[in-house]
Amino acid sequence: MKRISGLLLLLSLACQQPAPVNKTLTQASAEAAGFSAQRIARLDSTFSDWVDNGWMNGAVALIARNGKIVYHKATGYNNLETKEPLVADGIFRIASQTKAITSVAVMMLWEEGKFQLDDPISKYIPAFANETVLDKFNAKDTTYTTVPAKRQATIRDLLTHTSGLGYAQIGSPEANAIYAKHNITAGLYVDDSGLDEAMKRLGSLPLMHQPGEKWTYGLNTDLLGYLVEIWSGMSLDEFFSKRIFVPLGMHDTYFNVPEAKADRLVNFYQEDSTGLKVQDKVFDILDMSYPLKKKEYFSGGGGLSSTIYDYAVFLQMLLNNGEYNGVRLLARNTVRIMTMNQINDLTLGDNKFGLGFMVVTEKGSAMQPHREGTYSWGGAFSTTYWVDPQEKMVVLLYRQMWGVHDGEINDKFNTLVYQALND
Repeated sequence: MKRISGLLLLLSLACQQPAPVNKTLTQASAEAAGFSAQRIARLDSTFSDWVDNGWMNGAVALIARNGKIVYHKATGYNNLETKEPLVADGIFRIASQTKAITSVAVMMLWEEGKFQLDDPISKYIPAFANETVLDKFNAKDTTYTTVPAKRQATIRDLLTHTSGLGYAQIGSPEANAIYAKHNITAGLYVDDSGLDEAMKRLGSLPLMHQPGEKWTYGLNTDLLGYLVEIWSGMSLDEFFSKRIFVPLGMHDTYFNVPEAKADRLVNFYQEDSTGLKVQDKVFDILDMSYPLKKKEYFSGGGGLSSTIYDYAVFLQMLLNNGEYNGVRLLARNTVRIMTMNQINDLTLGDNKFGLGFMVVTEKGSAMQPHREGTYSWGGAFSTTYWVDPQEKMVVLLYRQMWGVHDGEINDKFNTLVYQALND
């Protein structure tokens, strides 16, 4: 009797263990991954409603759990006038989703002993040796005064966006003005300056705050991309291709989208008082065909274009603790430190930031259905992703538009994904 009881206990414990994660993404039914087919179908009807109501021209979504893809569909139109459908393998401008890939490249080189996380930037780029911090700024003539930095900014500061660097063009008024005066841009399409020249100029400009004292979204990851070039001896484009994209089988991710795939670049829409319109330019200066224009300035903070499936492969590698389809890019403990709080008590809403990702806290998990420990980010042109390690889930939503309902779409999409879980 005791033996039978022991066997029953073992069976019970086995049933409570989480399902093993597939090492590669495979198509599966909703039920096979613990979703309700009826509930996940709510995505289809909701997406269609959003298109019909003019909230968006279209979207592509991908949901995978335990390596099983249960949803990978496009809804709506790439061209509203001609009714050309949006396709699931469309190439999207992923903008700041580039940052996670650059952060992985940095940590691959950290594992190879090329640097230490708390090394000062100036150890590798001497232009950062005498850092100053903005003190007073005169908006009328963009003059300013500075004070010395209390300490030098480090590689860890760059990975956590605590270095004090601001953003060009999309940052604070002070950062926008100072960087514009010195021809520093957000980096998406630069044809009059090399990455090395721009990053060295950046080193001579003031930080927006003392290193480590605030979280400020800025040009940190562009600078990290230049450091990858220094440490590896390759261009960032070459490093990404040889060390990440080809090994993982990411065949549709580029700084320079090849001519043969140009017709797959998705249109960008913007909403105005008359509805959604295709936009050829944003910020009045950025030509949205920039992924098709040959460039050698590789922005580690925002320059890539990709498909939703390619990026899902990249995220699955992280969920697999650094390995995908027999290829290991990172050790599991490297992924662990990248996806945990690295900013201590600094404020980032209800959540925290790791080495390249926002990380959901217990407080943040109380506000949205994401489980604590979920890590995520997105891109300026309405692409977003998250990885929920507790649910073993990779989720992405890709659009190419700006509209008044963007925030509501994202929040409702979050709810629609989690409400479909059925195990």
